[in-house]
Amino acid sequence: MAEVCAKTAETACEEFPRKGYTVLPKFYSEQDDVEPIREGIRVILERICHKYGVEALTDTSWNAMTKAYPALIAQNRAWGGEVYDAVKQIPAFMQLVTKAANQDIFQTLRPGSVPGIAAGGYGIRIDNPHEEKFRAHWHQEFPTQLRSVDGIVFWTPLLPVTKEMGPVQIAEGSHAEGIIPVYSNDGGANKTGAYALFMDRVDERLARYDVVAPLTTPGDLVLMDFLTMHQGGHNVSNIPRWSIQFRYFNYADPVGTRIGWCGSFAAGIEFGKVLPELVAKPEPTP
Repeated sequence: MAEVCAKTAETACEEFPRKGYTVLPKFYSEQDDVEPIREGIRVILERICHKYGVEALTDTSWNAMTKAYPALIAQNRAWGGEVYDAVKQIPAFMQLVTKAANQDIFQTLRPGSVPGIAAGGYGIRIDNPHEEKFRAHWHQEFPTQLRSVDGIVFWTPLLPVTKEMGPVQIAEGSHAEGIIPVYSNDGGANKTGAYALFMDRVDERLARYDVVAPLTTPGDLVLMDFLTMHQGGHNVSNIPRWSIQFRYFNYADPVGTRIGWCGSFAAGIEFGKVLPELVAKPEPTP
């Protein structure tokens, strides 16, 4: 195991500074780390379906996540929000977020750092097929999270991700852009909050980079620099894409220290009031 970890760290240290991301296969144990989270989700869905009288299979975590959840939101989309809020409080999920290996890999990639976990920056995403309103379009993590410039996004799937499910898309090497100003726009899809933020001259910037979309399975970990441009893919499959995201930041980062490591949207803070230089003028409508 030590040899595997050493090889994982060596690969990450070579790729991450150059690409702004790295993929670590089987970083977590599917049986020990992931399955307890899926079982927690199954139990929650079983109880919520019973609560609202929705008849759907919840005998396995797969059925609960791919059949019961769609059946639930088909009757009332707001019930999906109840699930979204509940699943992030599963103890097994919190144990994964605070796993010692996460701090170790952060410090490996950020030598001399003092790691912190972004409060409100962890959760379980449920990206439903053909649902655009809540899809995360091209963005950097820093404006929506703040905390510190040199933070890292931890992204890992709960179900195997296929091309049709819309894997996360990453602009390779785009962290070289530095901090990109953003402006608000509903995107024509009634987006709000972080979903309504758009990067300044995004198409022009994206044209400089290759876009990759790694296919991952439970246990794999994708790490992304807070300044790497990325977005959620379009889910054109017939099942939701379930994934985990959480963020580590660096207490030793000068910008983070200056702003008191404060958060942004999840903390109820307008990033423009903390760092007004992040605010750009909206692009003119064609």
